[in-house]
Parts: sequence; structure tokens; C-alpha cells
Amino acid sequence: MRQRFITSALLLCFVVFGCSQNGIRPMSRVGASLRRSAESRRLPSMGQRWLASLANRNGRERVELIDLSNDTPVPLNGIDQADSQTISLSVSGDGQRIALIRQREERTELMLYRRNVSALQRLPINPPGVPRSVSLDGNGRLLAVQVSRRGRWDVDLIRLP
Repeated sequence: MRQRFITSALLLCFVVFGCSQNGIRPMSRVGASLRRSAESRRLPSMGQRWLASLANRNGRERVELIDLSNDTPVPLNGIDQADSQTISLSVSGDGQRIALIRQREERTELMLYRRNVSALQRLPINPPGVPRSVSLDGNGRLLAVQVSRRGRWDVDLIRLP
């Protein structure tokens, strides 16, 4: 009986103290590498071994994809344009697709970047609306988009080819 009590008490302590916020810490190796490579970062999105975010260097924000297996940035040729600002992004599980919403001149656009062909394509929103936030599923085949239409927020699900 006493052994069962001690075991239960130890288990309870482990659960209470092991799951406390003191046990949650950033991954120091990756965090240090990310801080060295940019002045600031925002809009993080995780794939299986990928981290996509907006990295700010010298006052310019760029979409950046990091391969977390070796802490190296992956080239994203053609994804950033000088006359646009990214306001939301999401990466697929395999890191091959990045969905993003960007503000360009007076338009807000939904875009899909396919890394294997370095292609950025605009995706139409039907019925028309203003996209605000985007989320890709792990396979990169289903896209959820928060859209404003006539003063109301909707979420559109879009199946990608």
C-alpha cells in the first residue's frame, strides 16, 4: 500500500512539474541560428522539417524557408517581389509548397509558390473577396483561406491540383 502511494505521489509530481511552463523552452541551437540570420522574424509556419517565416534584414522582409535538419535556408527564387508585402503564409509538410497572401498596390492576392519549379501563381477567389489568412494542409493539397466578403468573414477550402 505504501509503495503504491509513493509511486502515485512521484507520478503526480512528474506530471505537475514536468508539464509546467518551466519545462517548455525554445530549441537553443535552432533559435540561435534563426536570430543570427535575421533582425526579426514573424508569421512562422511549420512543415515536417521546415520552418517558413518572414525574415527582416536591413528593413526588408522576405519569405524564408529553413531546413531544420541542418539549419540552412532554402532558395525561394521568385517568391518575393519588391512592390508587395506578405501578410500571411503557410508551408506544406514536405516544404514543396508555400501559400501566401500578399498586399500589392491596392490589391490583396492569394498566391501559391511551388518550390520544385520556382513558380509563383495567383489563385483566384470565387466568389470574389479579400483574403486575410491562409493555411495549407500537410500534403499541400488543401488550402483554407479566411476571406472577407461584404463585411463578413468566411473560410474557403480550396483543393489544389
